[in-house]
Amino acid sequence: MCRREEPMMKILAADGISPEGIALLGDYEVDVRDKLSHEELLDVIGGYDALMVRSASKVSADVIARAENLKIIGRAGVGVDNIDVKAATERGIIVINSPGGNTIAATEHTMAMMLSMARNIPAADETMQRGEWNRKAYVGVELRGKTLGVIGMGRIGSGVAKRALAFDMNVIAYDPYINEERAKALGVTVGSLDDIVEKSDFITVHMPLTKETRGMISMKEIRRMKKGVRLVNCARGGIINETDLAAAVREGLVAGAAIDVFEEEPMAADHPLRGVPGVVLTPHLGASTVEAQIGVSVDVAEGIRTALRGEPVTTAVNMAPVSKEVMRVIRPYITLAERLGCTVCSLAEGAVTRVEVIYNGEITEVNTSFLTTAVLKGMLNPILESEINYVNAPSVAKSRGIKVTEVKEKEASDFSTLITVRAAAGDKVTEVQGTLFGTEGRIVRINRFRVDVDPHARILICPHINRPGVIGTIGSIMGEAGVNISAMQVGKSDRAGTNIMVLTVDHDISDETLARVVALDGIFDAKLVNFESV
Repeated sequence: MCRREEPMMKILAADGISPEGIALLGDYEVDVRDKLSHEELLDVIGGYDALMVRSASKVSADVIARAENLKIIGRAGVGVDNIDVKAATERGIIVINSPGGNTIAATEHTMAMMLSMARNIPAADETMQRGEWNRKAYVGVELRGKTLGVIGMGRIGSGVAKRALAFDMNVIAYDPYINEERAKALGVTVGSLDDIVEKSDFITVHMPLTKETRGMISMKEIRRMKKGVRLVNCARGGIINETDLAAAVREGLVAGAAIDVFEEEPMAADHPLRGVPGVVLTPHLGASTVEAQIGVSVDVAEGIRTALRGEPVTTAVNMAPVSKEVMRVIRPYITLAERLGCTVCSLAEGAVTRVEVIYNGEITEVNTSFLTTAVLKGMLNPILESEINYVNAPSVAKSRGIKVTEVKEKEASDFSTLITVRAAAGDKVTEVQGTLFGTEGRIVRINRFRVDVDPHARILICPHINRPGVIGTIGSIMGEAGVNISAMQVGKSDRAGTNIMVLTVDHDISDETLARVVALDGIFDAKLVNFESV
């Protein structure tokens, strides 16, 4: 893949990343520094290429502003509330998380909270420890036959629904993206948010905290619920209004609540939910199992290792998500797409103002937006001082006034899949096409010339008059300059007497040597495409 050679990179692991995750990063210099204060993080972040955190460290805009070398931030967990994703994106810093590493832990903790609340286990234990025996005070309720409303049917919400069905509960699920087919497969009923509010005996939330979900359950919604409803929040603090919830439990509108996450963590000593009978509180333990801590650390370490190699990470949260299924299809084309972008940029006459990426054949069956981003990455990296990556390539192109369009055409003529990149600079359009031969990328057309070029480290492209002596003279010039030619391809077009020569070379070519080539009689131009420069 097109990228610069990197020196030994440094990774800062904060907040108690598991040793199993650290062990995966043996090719890098890793500093393990738990319990860093915000001021200490500000002081040291400038020296690191990657940062691994859990929930304690706040990777705010001021931290990112000082992160001169930072390429990726890995959050060992699901949420990224403690990371300023917008500031990171503007700096081209990838932000990744571990959406699946703690799924089971959070799912089981939700069930444990629900059962503890329903059977008054924490309060009963506390009195037992004091030597009391008061069975009548802690009569609970069964889950069997009750209706559970699940708000959010992602991995964790779906896992809770599955387990609730095993308890013989009736499950109503609300999620803007769930369809009837998936709901049927899960054995749940699809409902609106109003259905959840009005029909549920238990309600559990499993949504991210956004502008839309903040305070989505407040006193207004609680007053419409069944009297004696029980609420669970093991997702994100702030989805349930904590002050309203405390008041509702005290008034008897809500029979109980089980809360693991809070708007401010650690929660204040005078928090309204402290000391409320019927409320079970835990200090954000949803992911706190041995297995989950290992899982999220390993996931993030693998993502960081992948990103530092210059490869795409499927768990990035600040770029278009790519499913594992789509990635399996497009992965062999990513390097090719970058090098097509690099080639078209090197050949363009002047500043590119418009780029069109055309996909033909089998590749049109999947989402190709990531490949278009790879084209932009390959095109922009050689011409800009700042590093261009999969995160910032689209925004940088937009900021430079480059209009990007993507076209899909199922017909692929001679190839099962063909990628065409057209770049307009003024009134001149440069076109390059590529495909795979097996698993190897090939450039198969440069403008009107048919070729078969392995886009190796460097290629020299020379359109020329088709006559004796031209190719040999260029070879002599390269030899005099100490430039080894490892492969050569001559392409023809429908224009008689005009060919294109593409040399794969093992060394950089000086401007002086290029000038000698361009000055030759019969040579129209000479452009070096250096893939290592990107």
